[in-house]
Amino acid sequence: MGPSISDLLSPRRVRVWIVFALTCVLLLFFVRQAPLPSSVASPANPEPNELPSDWVDWSRFAYLQYVTNSHYLCNSVMLFEQLHQHGSKADRVMMYPVGMFNLEAGEKLLLKARDEFDVRLVPVSVRHKKTADATWAESFTKLLAFNQTEYSRVLSLDSDAVLLDSLDELFTLPASPVAMPRAYWLYPDEKKLASHILLVEPSAVEFQRVLDATNEGGENEYDMEILNTLYKDSALVIPHRRYALLTQVFRWEDGEHAKYLGSDREEWDPVEVLNEAKYLHFSDWPLPKPWLGVSEDLRLKLEPSCRVRNGLETCVEREIWNGIYRDFHERRQRLCGHAIDPPEERPRGDVLLH
Repeated sequence: MGPSISDLLSPRRVRVWIVFALTCVLLLFFVRQAPLPSSVASPANPEPNELPSDWVDWSRFAYLQYVTNSHYLCNSVMLFEQLHQHGSKADRVMMYPVGMFNLEAGEKLLLKARDEFDVRLVPVSVRHKKTADATWAESFTKLLAFNQTEYSRVLSLDSDAVLLDSLDELFTLPASPVAMPRAYWLYPDEKKLASHILLVEPSAVEFQRVLDATNEGGENEYDMEILNTLYKDSALVIPHRRYALLTQVFRWEDGEHAKYLGSDREEWDPVEVLNEAKYLHFSDWPLPKPWLGVSEDLRLKLEPSCRVRNGLETCVEREIWNGIYRDFHERRQRLCGHAIDPPEERPRGDVLLH
């Protein structure tokens, strides 16, 4: 004979059921609120998790862009447009120089980012440091990502790039002050991490460490060198496949692609590599960045070669590479009104990171 109703409602049984119910509620709460669910892969090389959107408080995360002049302002707006098109759920933040609203073209693009692509605009003083190469003198502004403490995590993306898909899943990587991909194109001569995609957990402590390292760094030390000095042996590694494809990879000769593929056993397939990529960075030295213009002779000299495979000539790498640049120019013309920017005086801030 089973327990009676009075037995089931006895004080002891009621307490047991209350404890059980509270335990279930707490477990559900922590599962839903956990900012960084653990991955099934090893912590040394984790795979980002694809999570139901209602399991994540996306207001705690942000995509971050820093702008130092109108060249990069246009690039940044282009990238935010792509985030908008791909339906990214995290906040979008643009750090721009104080004074940029005083430039007509700058004001127009800043308002477009804010009103059309839901970008939060944050005025900052550009971090300019005397360096051996003026091209990278203001890249230290990127390190302000460590000071965005209103967010649990920010994903800083260089704007000289093409976003092929949302990167929301990177916010769910296991906890780490910094996550970066490997600079595979330097391997094996140099074993470094790359900074063109940078996932940061902002904090006052880490920001001060970065600030001190910046002020102490030499003329040949830029943001990438500083971040490697601080985090080379402790950073979480973002898989470079999908998240750190360089345009120069399509110009590499047969045999070099193992650096990107991560194996000399896998066959190079440029179409498959492009289809799986989510973030494509323009890097084709000595070819300049695509908005600066280039002579046709230099472009033809540096474009990918056609190859003979299985007895047949193929130019697929050349077609992909030229298509990437052509699409960039067309989108830039549509969004910003000019495919190649003219020289200009940029608004300058003070020399302090804050």
